[in-house]
Amino acid sequence: MLSYLTRWVSRGAFQALKGTGSRPQLVKTPHIGNQTLAAAPLPFTGGSPGVRQARALDQERLLQIDWDDGSCSLYPFTWLRDNCQCPLCTLQSAQARKLLLSDLDVHTGMDQVQLMDNKVSITWPDQHSSDFDPDWLKKRCFSSEARQALQEDLFLNEREYWDSGLQIPTADFEEVLHDDKAALAWLEALRRIGIVYLRGAPAEQGQVARLSQRIGYLRLTFYGHTWQVQDKPMANNVAYTSGRLSLHTDYPALHHPPGVQFLHCVRQAEQGGESEVVDGFHMAEQLRREDPEAFNILSSLRVDFTDSGSDYCDFSVQSKNHIIDVDSEGRVVRINYNNATRDSVLDLPLHQVQLFYSSLKAFVELLSRPENVFTYRMEPGDLVTFDNWRLLHGRKSYLSRGQISRHLEGAYLDWDEVMSRLRILRKSVCGER
Repeated sequence: MLSYLTRWVSRGAFQALKGTGSRPQLVKTPHIGNQTLAAAPLPFTGGSPGVRQARALDQERLLQIDWDDGSCSLYPFTWLRDNCQCPLCTLQSAQARKLLLSDLDVHTGMDQVQLMDNKVSITWPDQHSSDFDPDWLKKRCFSSEARQALQEDLFLNEREYWDSGLQIPTADFEEVLHDDKAALAWLEALRRIGIVYLRGAPAEQGQVARLSQRIGYLRLTFYGHTWQVQDKPMANNVAYTSGRLSLHTDYPALHHPPGVQFLHCVRQAEQGGESEVVDGFHMAEQLRREDPEAFNILSSLRVDFTDSGSDYCDFSVQSKNHIIDVDSEGRVVRINYNNATRDSVLDLPLHQVQLFYSSLKAFVELLSRPENVFTYRMEPGDLVTFDNWRLLHGRKSYLSRGQISRHLEGAYLDWDEVMSRLRILRKSVCGER
């Protein structure tokens, strides 16, 4: 299984999970106003870059570096002084800045620049000196292409869209736990596709906690570090019933919902209980094309969500979130939607209420189109990992025999922890950054 997942990471191949639908139709994420980040040239690859010439442009207060490959980079004096790598300015053991901003001359000049021992050496007006490695500088070039490439390297913002023809990337649970290459392939696929299926976990509680230790730690919520999805009497959540769950993201009642969700099948229902997922980012972009007004309404108006009860402790949470969150460039970064916890409080001017309902209805109908929904059935020992900021998930109703029937164990993590482990694995496996 691992070899297929690894090949997907490098060449776009998938291992198929048995389910409904045909071959996947994948679309690269559009980046509004810019080329796709993966297509941008990397600022530097390979061995140490050669510096042909370095000179100060005093009037512009820029350092110009001409590289051996014919390219040119410009660096502001202030940024160079702020990022001096000497022991007085940087705590090397933590790679943390020691130089205080209050001590930084934001209008500094530059006394001298020279090339010494394959380093760019700068002397400042106060006679402090700074030495920079060429590869360090090249990677931090201020050109648009270099900045985009570095951001993609750091955050893996490029996505692969999918529909009902999804072939879920699949890996072996134990290999992910014990092999760095398998773990890296898993997390890269999770970031790009939004969902990865792991097979071969023991069909007993505790496996989501084991998997979380591969990354760091679990996200504690009011439902505990882990939680048991079963048909429970006096359920404090609609998930803890045997009824159908409509497509939703988890926990929009929090201002910072969990980024990643694990669900492990301990026991499956004899009848029903199939899982459903939809690519929310794909659907948001489709809504932007088909109904721009609805997209603008859902990405600009804040909606109230609420959740109250008692579990890990008693709780009463309230939030205001956009249904569709976009960043400063208009790129979709998070979906916040759960019909069960959408509050009766609707803090909107009267004239916007009908617009909101019409826009939300259009989005939900788009999500629910059969060609957009991928359906699969988990079996004991299967563990699905998915992006809770991107995917909406649901469940078909099932025949319940109480708590001896269907049983999934779930857990959350935040994307900060997941991306941290991904970067560490990249460095250990690939020698990157």
